[in-house]
Amino acid sequence: MSYNLAPVHFFLSLLMDHGDVILRFQDVSFHYDSRKPILAEASFSVREHAKLTIMGQNGAGKSTIFKLITGMLKPKEGEIHTKRGTTIGIAKQVIPHADLDKTVEEFFASGFKEKKFDLPRRIARVTDAVHVRAPLEKKLRAFSGGEKARLLLAFALITEPDLLLLDEPTNNLDAQGIDHLTQFLIDYDKTCIVISHDADFLNCFTHGVLHLDIRTHKVQQFVGDYYDVVEAIRQQIENEQRQNARMEKDILDRKEKINFFSHKGGKMRKLASKMRKAAEADEENKVEVRREEKTIPPFTIAATEFPKPLVTISSVTVMQNHEPKKKKIGLTVRRRHRLLITGPNGIGKSSLLEAMVAGKEKGAVITHGVKVGYYHQDFSGLAMDKTVYQILAEEMEIENNQAIYSTASRFLLPGDTVHTKVEALSEGQKGLLCFARFLLQKPTLLILDEPTNHINFRHIPVIAEAINQYKGGLILVSHDKEFVSQIEMNEELDLGAL
Repeated sequence: MSYNLAPVHFFLSLLMDHGDVILRFQDVSFHYDSRKPILAEASFSVREHAKLTIMGQNGAGKSTIFKLITGMLKPKEGEIHTKRGTTIGIAKQVIPHADLDKTVEEFFASGFKEKKFDLPRRIARVTDAVHVRAPLEKKLRAFSGGEKARLLLAFALITEPDLLLLDEPTNNLDAQGIDHLTQFLIDYDKTCIVISHDADFLNCFTHGVLHLDIRTHKVQQFVGDYYDVVEAIRQQIENEQRQNARMEKDILDRKEKINFFSHKGGKMRKLASKMRKAAEADEENKVEVRREEKTIPPFTIAATEFPKPLVTISSVTVMQNHEPKKKKIGLTVRRRHRLLITGPNGIGKSSLLEAMVAGKEKGAVITHGVKVGYYHQDFSGLAMDKTVYQILAEEMEIENNQAIYSTASRFLLPGDTVHTKVEALSEGQKGLLCFARFLLQKPTLLILDEPTNHINFRHIPVIAEAINQYKGGLILVSHDKEFVSQIEMNEELDLGAL
């Protein structure tokens, strides 16, 4: 069902059947640095059983809102109210590095304040709900990216929360996993708020959208499905721009008359004074136009020349019935060759790439001297304690201050952000930083493991075009079919068919 859209205060009656208000932000302001506000007087409410999406540019504060809801952060001003007795569960984007060496049982136990003697039964129920096999003694590090994504969702569900918060839940999930998650959310009878850049996924179950404006730091609430909201915002921007254009024309006309009358005497000069005050009032009343989310401009990843084959693959290890099996194949990746590696979650795609880059896979060898640009799905290839500037400077033979700032800016990492530590960036900003690094690195071989994870859908066509024009070798793992369809691939290696 879709709705005729407008800001939510015109449509509250449409939500009455969702029940009582379970969460309310009242004039909430927040910042990490007082010079860089994230939220400014944000006000919105969420009713029981509603399913909402948080929409906004990378770095606009979407994950910050989740941290405020859970109490991890406190507002600088304003108040956050939750219905008395409300329990909250959150599925984060990635498993914290500190938790990777925990066993499944230890990980889920950390979700409870008190010891649960029926914990194994609870774990079995939620892992079955998200379709992942999770032996209690198995360490989280040993799971694939898709399996980790399902474990994060299971972790959020184990306490049976009244309010479920999902941060990029489709990342690393294959098509079957996304379909299962979508149906789960449609059937979920409690309140859910989702952050995601997967537009098709969101459109299947969304009742409304909270839109964050990265420039004004305001939050506006809309009712309706995702695509209708995007269109409503576009129309609103056009209306605001037309209104301001008319006011600017009136202001300009007044200023011309003011200049003429102010040089006259008596009553004419008094009239000029009144007109000047009216023009100043019009300036103040101009609408603060919401800007559409910025899209990164087209870019080119240069490839360092290399005459020999880049990668030789004679065998791979795949997981079958939860046991590693060696499979013989014969593949060679050369310059301008694009290899797509596919297969279900848990088959061993990411493990193959990691072992290949680390030089630990004897059957898949990268030729010595090949410069590798590696996009790791959990960004473990980025040093979290370094700044954006330091990350980019490491890719340059001679440090060039101007090149670093301009490269960062074109990937929406401008100004003071350049001196921000990687750990403080949003996941989307980390993804864009990886591509900024490739520009300066000029790799011979790109190895991309789920490169659309966390990336705003507006940027994805630009990134796909850059990869399609890349003249080096490419090995790609991606569950994003739309993204893959925009890149001309030469060969596919389906690990599930070996």
